[in-house]
Amino acid sequence: MVLATSLVMLMTPGLAFFYGGLGNKKNILNIMMQSFVSLGLTTILWFTFGYSLCFSGTVAEGTDFFGILENFDKAFLNGITHDTIMPGKAFPEYVFFAYQMMFAIITPSLITGAFINRVTFKSYVFFLIFWQIFVYYPFVHMIWGGGILQEWGVLDFAGGIVVHATAGFAALVATIYVGKRKEGAHKPNNIPLVAIGTALLWFGWYGFNAGSELDMNGITVSAFINTDVSASFAAITWLLIEWNTGAKKPTFIGLMTGAVAGLATITPAAGYVTVGTACIIGILAAVVCYFAVEFKNYMKWDDALDVWGVHGMGGVFGTILMGLVASHAINPSIQDGVLLGGDWSLFGEEITALILAIVWASAFTWVTLIIINRFTKVKVSEEVERAGLDIHMHGEIARVI
Repeated sequence: MVLATSLVMLMTPGLAFFYGGLGNKKNILNIMMQSFVSLGLTTILWFTFGYSLCFSGTVAEGTDFFGILENFDKAFLNGITHDTIMPGKAFPEYVFFAYQMMFAIITPSLITGAFINRVTFKSYVFFLIFWQIFVYYPFVHMIWGGGILQEWGVLDFAGGIVVHATAGFAALVATIYVGKRKEGAHKPNNIPLVAIGTALLWFGWYGFNAGSELDMNGITVSAFINTDVSASFAAITWLLIEWNTGAKKPTFIGLMTGAVAGLATITPAAGYVTVGTACIIGILAAVVCYFAVEFKNYMKWDDALDVWGVHGMGGVFGTILMGLVASHAINPSIQDGVLLGGDWSLFGEEITALILAIVWASAFTWVTLIIINRFTKVKVSEEVERAGLDIHMHGEIARVI
């Protein structure tokens, strides 16, 4: 679990490199800093009260707030020491605290790729804090912390709903709110940097998915291999689609984007499906996410780094597939999905949870940006956008050779 925690931590710098390489050369440091600052801010929030709001009570015991948020009993790690063993597990609760903290760190960072070049750093800091407290924490508790959706039977192995669906649709709403970039779309400034970011994300995703079993057993191994298989099949499928459409060329960016789409899509189902099913999920992930990005382009939504198309739709599609192809033989704690002979209850629960997550994350994001804008400007001026956020907001520039 310590290794899995370390791997998930590595994903946030990986995301920074991924976004930094894809971004405009005048805004590399700004977009990377938005990821790195979450490492510090989220850790502070998680230690002071975030962990407690997610994991200090259950709806079954009547010790939480209507099954939506927990209480403050574990604020500042109250009552927990280095010797406190995680209930039902063979490792200290400190490790679980740290593991879940890494998820909290990367989730709001995913959103930043959508509004690159257009948002002030101060407004982003406020957004990160409020979005975590009122979107991420409630869904963590409701689905993973003994809340109302978990009690109802909703499953999400490693974050298809909690992480990718909420962040993806928040990204889309934020994009629409801040509007289009003045200089329009741009080409990636550093593809090797994107490759480094992809490698770190892919590597870290083993901890993200396999670690979510919170144990070492056959389900852990299934989640591990399913993660790699889905990413691999998705990467090659995306490459082939791109090769035969549009520019008719296989691009490195396409290959890497496909891999991330496969990783995001397998996440909710990683510990619930067979390896063969993971292959199919990877292929379908590339198809769905590729055409989601094409649809975004058709709609002229300026989601700069395709957060909605890859993470949002990947998380949604993976969750839907899980309700269809989940296997009791792989994970005895669940029932079979619809296509394997199960009834429609699991599928219905997943769809309901998805709708709730999409609606709440979207609505809260829109309202929050409006409120923040009343106190400090959310969108940068046209002058700052054209000059670049790195030098104007941070007084630094990334020297790209």
